[in-house]
Amino acid sequence: MAYIVALTGGIGSGKSTVAEGFSKLGITTIDADIIARQIVEPGKPALKKIVQKYGTAILNTDGTLNRAALRERIFSAPEDKQWLNNLLHPLISAETQRQLQIAPGPYVLWVVPLLIENNLQQRAQRILVVDVSPEIQLERTLARDGISRQQAKNILSSQATREQRLACANDIIDNNGSPSDLAPRIAALHQRYLELAATDRITNNE
Repeated sequence: MAYIVALTGGIGSGKSTVAEGFSKLGITTIDADIIARQIVEPGKPALKKIVQKYGTAILNTDGTLNRAALRERIFSAPEDKQWLNNLLHPLISAETQRQLQIAPGPYVLWVVPLLIENNLQQRAQRILVVDVSPEIQLERTLARDGISRQQAKNILSSQATREQRLACANDIIDNNGSPSDLAPRIAALHQRYLELAATDRITNNE
């Protein structure tokens, strides 16, 4: 299996932008959010179970999952959030493991928003945290998702704190500024990860 760099950060921190930067350098990215969307596509067993629990009102008119409606429901009911986690996490984990096993390249970027919350740090050789202030997180989330300020605050409060993420970080990208500031930092980390992955391969071969 390839050397794994786990990329994490709170909502609105810019994880997707950072991941895209690594992708442009030819690095395979495996995104837990994308996998989470794939396993609840129409016809998938997980979506059928969600509909059985919440009814067809949880669907859009085209039969896809209404993620906003589901998000609102689970953030106001901890028991519903736990039920959903119990359903989805094993499926996400299995598909993630499958993709990690076949990922090409010297290292793979594993994008995991809830890495710290789900205690998955030990599954990666390196942890990269995209760091922004809570105020910027809030404003970016409001601008992107079109949700209420209270909903955004609820999401932020349900995630690991900034301090908890930074305490687990091997590397940190400060994304409080402009997206154009990211490229040099990504390029430098890319070179570092190539070196670490090469060393890891030599060590394991021995």
